[in-house]
Amino acid sequence: MESGMISVDRWAAGSQAYFLTHLHADHTAGLSGAWRRGPLFCSRLTAKLIPCKFPGFDVSLLRIVKIGSWHSLSLTSPSSRSSVEFVFKAIDAQHCPGSVMYLFRCESGCTLHTGDFRWESNSLGTENGMAVLLDALKDQTLDTLYLDNTYCNPQYSFPSREVASKQIVDIITSHPNDEVVIAIDSLGKEDLLLYISQALNMKIWVWPERLQIMHLLGFHENFTAQTSVTRIRAIPRYSFKTDTLNKLNEFRGPTIGIMPSGMPWAVAGKDGNTVGASASHVNEKECSENTGSFSEMHGVGGNSGNTTKFYEVHYSAHSCYSEIQEFIELLRPVNIKGIVSSRSCCINPHYYFGHLCGPEQALWRVQQKLDCEEHLRRAEVAEIEPIVDGVSHVSRRKRKNDHMNFFGIRISRVSLLGRLSCGARITSTESCSK
Repeated sequence: MESGMISVDRWAAGSQAYFLTHLHADHTAGLSGAWRRGPLFCSRLTAKLIPCKFPGFDVSLLRIVKIGSWHSLSLTSPSSRSSVEFVFKAIDAQHCPGSVMYLFRCESGCTLHTGDFRWESNSLGTENGMAVLLDALKDQTLDTLYLDNTYCNPQYSFPSREVASKQIVDIITSHPNDEVVIAIDSLGKEDLLLYISQALNMKIWVWPERLQIMHLLGFHENFTAQTSVTRIRAIPRYSFKTDTLNKLNEFRGPTIGIMPSGMPWAVAGKDGNTVGASASHVNEKECSENTGSFSEMHGVGGNSGNTTKFYEVHYSAHSCYSEIQEFIELLRPVNIKGIVSSRSCCINPHYYFGHLCGPEQALWRVQQKLDCEEHLRRAEVAEIEPIVDGVSHVSRRKRKNDHMNFFGIRISRVSLLGRLSCGARITSTESCSK
């Protein structure tokens, strides 16, 4: 796509349309309440949160993108000044509330920008997202994949968020008399906190700005700003320090800290020293077999004499290496580009997955789809067999084709046939003012 037409998660001047994948700070750098550079496309939930995140933002610039539906847009080519028509679709990225990836199609090609995403294996959300994406691609070649490569390294192999959530609950229940501090961001990990609240039948304290976001998301019953009604606190990640934990340990009694993250991390002390996990603590065996690691910090100051304990739990909203590999094997793009380059753990996805890219690989994906369609057609013909002597041969045969593996997705045969036969429906983009 020609430069000067579309920007995704980039907010400098010079584009005609701007697309926001989600509201995390590393994707909104340059966006503010004073931003006025053009229409901003985002999911409905993201649009709902933007005025809270950026007070004074001109909401008339927002264009709500319905997830799973085609939208059309006409822009002007900066070089030829001619009109360029293209369609795009938002697909649930399952990263944080409102997060989406964008698929763009026009005469010049097909591009997918994942933003940040976590498509876990054997997840219903992943299955639905893959089905929507494959249906949108149909027999199109994916020319360029802009990929969340945060954990594009074989050393990152962590469990599903469900498994990690259960371990966190186990940690909390094993310390029934301790205060609990959990590090979170200003958006994200709501599913984790809800799971903890419901499993323990206990509200969770969050800071006032975070409580406002929880209420906007519709979570009114599980969170509180009153410290006296709960022993569990969710605090900003930047506040998760030895000094904070030790003060809680001194003034409120024994305290444990929990850091849910897939990233190697360290807890910053008051003196600038760090205590916690390092890259050497994150390896495939540890992450896959043990969802967390444990450390201790001795109290600083006061006379409690208690030790402050904290746990690293590998709960991540980004896809790990094996999930990224499955994703790329599914799509077989011609080109692939990582969207993250500022972290030491990030690796150019071509290093590990270049052999899955290129024109030949894209043709392979299309041929696999055609082979699957032919297999389904034969299965349908086989089921319409004549009745001989009043007995159907199909009824005597074991139903082996009820479910099929379609690029690694196990979905029902009937559902897949429907998706393959449906055409793309183009809908107009909805304005936020509506």
